[in-house]
Amino acid sequence: MSEQLVWWRNAVVYQIYPKSFADGNGDGVGDLSGAASRLDYLQALGVDAVWFSPIFPSPQCDGGYDVSDYRDIDPLFGTIADAERFIQEAHKRRIRVILDVVPNHSSIEHPFFIEAMKTSPGSAAWQRFHCVQGKGANGELPPNNWQSIFGGIAWTQIRNETGAPTGWWYLHLFDSGQPDLNWNHPDVVKEFDDTLRFWFDRGVDGIRIDVAQGMVKQAGYPDVKDVNDATLLDPHARPYFDQPEVHDIYRRWRKIADSYDAPRVFVAEAWLDTPEKRARYLRADELHTGFNFDLLTAEWNAEAWKRIITDSIAADALVGAPTTWVTENHDVRRSPTRYGGRVVHRQVATPQHLALGRVRALAAMHTILALPGTTYLFNGQELGLEEVIDLDDAQRQDPHFHRTRGEHLGRDGCRVPMPWSRTGVSLGFGPPTGSQPWLSQPASWAMLSVEAQEASPSSSLNRTRRAIEVRRTQQALLCGALEWDNDRCKDGVVVFRRVFAGHPTVVCIANMGSTTTPAVAGDLLCTSGDLVGGEVPPNTTAWFATRD
Repeated sequence: MSEQLVWWRNAVVYQIYPKSFADGNGDGVGDLSGAASRLDYLQALGVDAVWFSPIFPSPQCDGGYDVSDYRDIDPLFGTIADAERFIQEAHKRRIRVILDVVPNHSSIEHPFFIEAMKTSPGSAAWQRFHCVQGKGANGELPPNNWQSIFGGIAWTQIRNETGAPTGWWYLHLFDSGQPDLNWNHPDVVKEFDDTLRFWFDRGVDGIRIDVAQGMVKQAGYPDVKDVNDATLLDPHARPYFDQPEVHDIYRRWRKIADSYDAPRVFVAEAWLDTPEKRARYLRADELHTGFNFDLLTAEWNAEAWKRIITDSIAADALVGAPTTWVTENHDVRRSPTRYGGRVVHRQVATPQHLALGRVRALAAMHTILALPGTTYLFNGQELGLEEVIDLDDAQRQDPHFHRTRGEHLGRDGCRVPMPWSRTGVSLGFGPPTGSQPWLSQPASWAMLSVEAQEASPSSSLNRTRRAIEVRRTQQALLCGALEWDNDRCKDGVVVFRRVFAGHPTVVCIANMGSTTTPAVAGDLLCTSGDLVGGEVPPNTTAWFATRD
């Protein structure tokens, strides 16, 4: 197969959270023109593709994951023409483009919902959503006990034109501004068929599918047996996730993707409790790849990492799919904060905590870059940015924070805009005369900025660039099988080989233990931190090329 057909099997993909990557017009919010101005940076970093979190028109009640028009660009980010220019300029640099489509739910400002609200519950327009009569004498109680992922009940009562309750409710597994779509309705199916073709026709190379295990709800809307455990992180046995009929949707979508030259690709965001369940979405006639979130939630522990890697590769191999690795994204705390030790709620991480966390985060990134499959990096991950815990509450926009009245800080802390320079009102995120960024950056990020790190060969940025460059040049890392060195996988150390006939073997040593571990005889290709006396110190990952 040509490179064009298989690029997604071993790509390094860079996630752009559009509000936080680069601000081109100076309004304090990232946009497409800003992202386009940083394409040379992404090319120098060495990534194969970029994935944009949603850039479609949206009232932004959930960071763009509440879409009012799937076939346009939000003016906050630019225009269709800006998107087309970005795609063209990215392709000139051999960088592919993946967009984020949200098929489980729309916005309350989507034309479907606006039309429904002009009619009585139970009408034809309401059938595009999950509109259900409530319990109780007058429907005053929700139809069941389903809980929103963001807190509170997953139902909002519909009111008539005078504001009186109707006894009917609509389902929203997330915010009330995100009504779940009814995928049994042909209008919903057509809406997304048309959306895929619209963007594929404009050169988009792939689609990331938000809440890919959702969309289909069990008939009759039965109660969840344990309402206190109805969370995304534990979706098994949920009547609103991972229903068998969801696979029919993806078989339909796969035919659309395969009709293009070159075929477009899909990546699933599917929070499932076993690798085997995730692999079902990756069968040959369904989706191409799916995020493996097990490492995203794993502790800094060698035994856990080895088990997760082994189980994930084995499950995906059953369906011939590559495993997709990720240790950061827009929904979880940044890895330097997670790996440095426990931070309780609003407690700000100490300098010592962050110093340890950054070393471990860089070692973790080097480890996943050495694994077979696709690696996703989150914007700013290459800089070692930490979670910003002490944001002013007035700035916070995440509905998870507001729906839980601050019990959960939400995800704004990982979405703080990128620092590009040492100085300026937004540390180079926007133009020098631009506005303050939409979320405040810590002053300490000046020394983590791209400008500050460019000058240091041992910086997180330059070590990441080196690792991606080596990955591209070593056939064993692109195509080779993984073999464990079980004799050395002990005392907190993970060691594996990537083997490809006729080419040097690459040995990856990830030391998650507390003492140094011997290196191997061979050429040092790259390392997340300096070796000590020829040995790999704790919290460090190193790659070696051998002829063994």
